[in-house]
Amino acid sequence: MKLKLFALTLLWCCATTFSQDYFPENDGVKSKNNNYMAFTNAKIYVTPTQILEKGTLLIQNGKVVEVGTSISIPKNAVVENLEGKSVYPSFIDAYSAFGVEKPKRAPGRGRASQYEATREGFYWNDHIMPENEAISKFKFDNKKAGELRKAGFGVVNSHIQDGIARGTGVLVALNSSGSDGDRILEDQSAQYFSFSKSIAKRQSYPTSLMGATALLRQLHYDLDWYAKGNVSTKDRSLEALIENKGLPQIFTAGSNGNVMRADKIGDQFGIQYAILGGGDEYQYISAVKNTNAKLIIPINFPKAYDVSNPYSADYVNLSDMRHWNLAPTNPKVLEDNGVQFSLTTHELKSPSNFKAMLMKAIAHGLSKTKALEALTTVPASILGKSGMIGTLQSGRQANFLITSGDIFDKSTTLYENWVQGTKNVINNKNQKDIRGNYDLTAGGQSYKMSITGEISKPKVEIKKDTTKLKSKIDYATDWLNFSITSEDGKIYRMTSLVSKNSDNLNGKLILPSGKESSFTANKTSSFEAAEKKKTKEKGAPELVTMTYPNIGYGNVSKPKQETLIFKNATVWTGETILENTDVLVKNGKISKVGKDLSGGSAKEIDATGKHLTAGVIDEHSHIGALAINEAGHNSTAEVKMEDVVDPRDIDLYRNLAGGVTTIQLLHGSANPIGGRSAVLRLKWGEGVDGLLFPNMPKFIKFALGENVKQSNWQSFSRFPQTRMGVEQVFINYFQRAKEYDSNKKSGKAYRYDEEMETLAEILNGERYISCHSYVQSEINMLMKVADQFNFKINTFTHILEGYKVADKMAEHGVGGSTFSDWWAYKYEVKDAIPHNAAIMASQGVTVAINSDDAEMSRRLNQEAGKTIKYGGVSEIEAWKMVTLNPAKLLHIDDKVGTIEVGKDADLVLWSDYPMSVYAKAEKTIIEGAVYFDLEKDKVQRETIQKERNKLITLMLKEKDGGAKMQGPRQNKKARFECDTL
Repeated sequence: MKLKLFALTLLWCCATTFSQDYFPENDGVKSKNNNYMAFTNAKIYVTPTQILEKGTLLIQNGKVVEVGTSISIPKNAVVENLEGKSVYPSFIDAYSAFGVEKPKRAPGRGRASQYEATREGFYWNDHIMPENEAISKFKFDNKKAGELRKAGFGVVNSHIQDGIARGTGVLVALNSSGSDGDRILEDQSAQYFSFSKSIAKRQSYPTSLMGATALLRQLHYDLDWYAKGNVSTKDRSLEALIENKGLPQIFTAGSNGNVMRADKIGDQFGIQYAILGGGDEYQYISAVKNTNAKLIIPINFPKAYDVSNPYSADYVNLSDMRHWNLAPTNPKVLEDNGVQFSLTTHELKSPSNFKAMLMKAIAHGLSKTKALEALTTVPASILGKSGMIGTLQSGRQANFLITSGDIFDKSTTLYENWVQGTKNVINNKNQKDIRGNYDLTAGGQSYKMSITGEISKPKVEIKKDTTKLKSKIDYATDWLNFSITSEDGKIYRMTSLVSKNSDNLNGKLILPSGKESSFTANKTSSFEAAEKKKTKEKGAPELVTMTYPNIGYGNVSKPKQETLIFKNATVWTGETILENTDVLVKNGKISKVGKDLSGGSAKEIDATGKHLTAGVIDEHSHIGALAINEAGHNSTAEVKMEDVVDPRDIDLYRNLAGGVTTIQLLHGSANPIGGRSAVLRLKWGEGVDGLLFPNMPKFIKFALGENVKQSNWQSFSRFPQTRMGVEQVFINYFQRAKEYDSNKKSGKAYRYDEEMETLAEILNGERYISCHSYVQSEINMLMKVADQFNFKINTFTHILEGYKVADKMAEHGVGGSTFSDWWAYKYEVKDAIPHNAAIMASQGVTVAINSDDAEMSRRLNQEAGKTIKYGGVSEIEAWKMVTLNPAKLLHIDDKVGTIEVGKDADLVLWSDYPMSVYAKAEKTIIEGAVYFDLEKDKVQRETIQKERNKLITLMLKEKDGGAKMQGPRQNKKARFECDTL
């Protein structure tokens, strides 16, 4: 691949200082400098753990020849004495866009703008671009390189940060001289992936995180099929993936949840990604650790919020406040848990901010050894270049930093950053360090003066008593000039020759009148001492306690199973109501139900006058998800809701407060064939895996009606546009699935297609359909399509016209999950009636009351009660509509839905008759663990307010200290339902 690079740089080579040795020299007599450079008497960090006192570093031709304490220095060596100074390997940034122009956003880019790919000879999705090569877009930017060198970086790994499959990166030494032929260390350094589609492409699919995840899975299946020679035509995208298979694989995740998602894809296809994190890995550190991935971690710690206005402060949620407080601990938490990670400048506004952020991480517990590893050896290892960069061992590139001392001390000055043996001066190491605090006397007045900043570009602050005066400073070579503007506008100008023998300053003073005088400035403390004193006075950062999840109402520790006995409760078993009855819970199961039970050592709960029921189950929910619709295709059977479960969604907790223990998380209704469902147990505080119902049944969301034909959205390039077209979509896809399944069962080779696999599962009775429905004609239509292909619809959800076809539903064997009394919110539900549930039940249909709404789901107990009023349903049958019946529809009634011995202990203790508007869920229990407790909730409310006040105080302190702040912002959480696309 280097030949490509040589062709690109051929025209430049004659003008470069270090041209290739086979290029002719036509502009004078030249000779190559083969002299050695020897840096002696330095404290040398050969590696983060191998440190030499009074060491010597010997380099030649841009590489380290030798390093040690007793080196024989060649005669033709230039020797530089670095006594009192330190030498470190230059830093490496493994994730950068340096030198690569950001792609421009495509005009008219929108959800329904383009459904087909625009390229021929490439993969079918425009967002898959592994054939892209950063080297072809690369242009060295010496100004930005200078900013990076100033921050300590000698090498960066750059790529085109656009698309899902992004192509290959380029590894670049930040050498200020020479040509790209010298700087480019690897023109195909790594292969990149992400969950974000290209901003430069207009193809609609994918529109969601789950769509991107599914696309990546299918890409790998297609790659395997293609690599085995099963495709007769060339696909340049898949060819590139095959060619780049041996490169380091880097995945842009950007959050702790996406770290796990990326690793899951890698595990499925035998790939160990290095993963760009989001700085929030501390919140789910066990799961992050279990990925065994090397991480690339941004340290763009959030600024404190400006909460000085109490009204504005109300718009900052506790989660964001906590993250501001705890984010700087992320590197330490990773270190403590043995996770290998590198640090990156990614997402920093400027590399100049990097050191301050790094200092903050160290102040929050990151060790200096681990910090150096994260900037040298780990990124080198991620890129597979440990033999070239990252240390100062023999044979490595001569990329090193010369500093005044410990590079991770705020007071330390970076003098030089050598890249490939070329010196880049950051600060003149021969220039005296005048930083510190002074007592200044000028014009008969006394002042306090503080000089900070960089040695060659200092900053000055001068105060008269407590008043800060306007002042300027300029320091070049040995001459210092500074001025003071008094409160009345008079300017005093001072000039001094900085003495090598004294820390004090004295020189000429030009008074406002123009007369000459003199000034003296006696140094009271050095910059280093002042910084150490400041750090000591500041003390250790004050941190709040993390919870699971790390938002308000999170648990300090995760709930555990308990042995419980409920005494004297009114027990709603699901089939009957038992007065003054006891229920014993052991090992997460219902152990006994009866009167006067002995609980032994069980925790006793007095339930006198209270009601104990099975947990409420919501057949149709959209809470706890990061995305609801994948709208890019008219069939998206390949996507999975479990890929986008959000364990931090506060609605999970709110549902527990309403007695809900289990939900079906459904895809939305943007397309006739939607995505695969996830059945969740609301185990608040668990991660994604802990929320998934064990061995959950397989479901998928279908949809009918206005939403799926989308003709009212002006998406005229999309099929279907009519209800007739919706029927043809079903027939077409099931016919294709039938043929796919037949070919698969024949034993012939076949291309694995996640979409067809899912639809074939329906045909084979292995996956159930929950279908969004309103109008009777369409309900009939889908049952007929199912009959045509010999399978059954499991559930019609919404089904507000179910009462019109209840007999046909019973004959087909399909259940109905409906709203209790929603109607008239759009035209196609104009015939809805509140007696719908009762009429369907009277015809033998299994009926559930669902929510499809984050607010209603908290009150499904009351929604069930409405069926008693509308239709005269008995209280037992009404209660079944939010417990046993949805359990049956979800095929989990063998585990939950009733209070029976041997079933899972998913229970709710109600303060009152459970369908009353006055009833409160006092305890909500899942598998014997208490996930909601009303009394604990009251205490948490007070604790949360105290914590908010504490964090607000800390933020106000930051503002008083002069820190830059960010404005409060209102966090508007999306409310999802089927009719909110």
